[in-house]
Amino acid sequence: MDTNHALAAFAALSQPTRLDVFRLLVKAGPEGMAAGDIGARLDVRQNTMSANLSVLAQAGLIRAQRQGRSIRYFADMEGMRGLLAFLMEDCCGGRPELCQPLLEELACGC
Repeated sequence: MDTNHALAAFAALSQPTRLDVFRLLVKAGPEGMAAGDIGARLDVRQNTMSANLSVLAQAGLIRAQRQGRSIRYFADMEGMRGLLAFLMEDCCGGRPELCQPLLEELACGC
């Protein structure tokens, strides 16, 4: 991940609704959620939710899959891994063992 891509991801997550959407999709796991269900859960109007989902998708943090007439959204864990890797690229001044506790805490047990 390059700096511009990381900045786009941070910008996408810097808005409260988009951060809530991303966290909700992470929690939903591999089943993801339909767009309407996301909006209902967060009490956000459809057109506003559509714009927020678009920003997150463009930043590489979520992905969409059409299912019939609806669209299901998923957290893009590869995108998040890329962002975390970017942040930790030069971790601990060449002493990766110092980062190990953080990496273990971030590791998904699913």
